[in-house]
Amino acid sequence: MTTIPAIHPAWTRAPTGMTDGYSLEMTAKDRPALREAADRIAPDTPVAITFLPGETIDARIAAAVEVRTLGFEPMPHLSARRIASLDELSATVERTVAEAGVRRMFLVAGDPPTPVGPFADTMALLQTGLFERNGITAIGIAGHPEGHPAMDSATCLTVLKAKRDEIAARGMATLIVTQFGFDPDPFITWLEDLRANGIDSPVRIGVPGPAGIKTLLRFAAHCGVGASVSALGKYGISLTKLLGSTGPDALIDRLAERLTPAHGPVRLHFYPFGGLVRAVDWIKAYEGSAHD
Repeated sequence: MTTIPAIHPAWTRAPTGMTDGYSLEMTAKDRPALREAADRIAPDTPVAITFLPGETIDARIAAAVEVRTLGFEPMPHLSARRIASLDELSATVERTVAEAGVRRMFLVAGDPPTPVGPFADTMALLQTGLFERNGITAIGIAGHPEGHPAMDSATCLTVLKAKRDEIAARGMATLIVTQFGFDPDPFITWLEDLRANGIDSPVRIGVPGPAGIKTLLRFAAHCGVGASVSALGKYGISLTKLLGSTGPDALIDRLAERLTPAHGPVRLHFYPFGGLVRAVDWIKAYEGSAHD
């Protein structure tokens, strides 16, 4: 039987507060912001590096190196449909491991409807065998609490389980990271469905960092979380009041009220939307408040 490595020892214990063990998202151009915020970020904090179409492989690898140099855990993203060849994939994986000591990667199919190369989805990347051969011990995959544009909820769970099984068969651990949302209800319902279907992998719930309303709505529309925005009406609370530039306090407080040990291992993943320093400062302030 294959022994699956632990993603991190912290996953074996309950968090001491909602922001305990959080992770962050950045782009290659956020390196100066990460340096500025580094002294307020806990050592070994996971930092995901997005796969933007306008950024080069060198830029993404340099960002991963920066994350590692600053004492954090880099998790580069790979977008299957944007990778032009097996050689490009191989070079990317090999270089990020060699240069940045990367141990985990996050795989998505990506936005383009037609792949630019041979990889149509996450499973196609996994089946190359490149990750385990290069010493990757954990693979992040996407969760969709508010649904997927091309799949119903039952199919989403089936696909998620198939990916989990493929990752496990290759001797790696699975980490599920969700889209960001504004409403705790879809997260809780989805977590319950996930666990009821035997998927016990650690989950990171996507949370929007403090940002202006226009920025939040633009990213929400792009990422398909409009249902979450409309659902706020049931609380009688406007998006401006709940998630203004002051931060996502209300969302995280509601999650804290609802989450139980039955929901399995759960931590937060912050999407700063270009405001990484602001997000880190908000997290520190939240940790120092009565919330935690």
